Amino acid sequence: MAIIITDECINCAACEPECPNTAIYEGGREWNWAGGTKLESVELEDGSTVDAKVAQAPVSNEFYYIVAGKCTECTGFHEEPQCAAVCPVDCCVPDPDMVETKEELLAKKAWLHQEVEA
Repeated sequence: MAIIITDECINCAACEPECPNTAIYEGGREWNWAGGTKLESVELEDGSTVDAKVAQAPVSNEFYYIVAGKCTECTGFHEEPQCAAVCPVDCCVPDPDMVETKEELLAKKAWLHQEVEA
């Protein structure tokens, strides 16, 4: 399950530097798949492929936001999502629309960071 930032966000920026996947961005800021990852290209749900360095539209223009496709809930890095651990207003919460198992989150981490199984 990815984490989302609710509209209770006070834009304090405490969460952004804590994300090991660079999945958190300031409201209105474009993002890309390559930032914080080893991805060079990404196949989208519609089957098309994009250069991982190409800027994508912001998910939110008002508040900090998390790109669900890059969020692993810090699985494989930390025991809990670090954004939620440092948020002073508890607005980093599980996204009920993006439920993923621990195995799926570990696979996403491996994909994002191009980890090869030994």
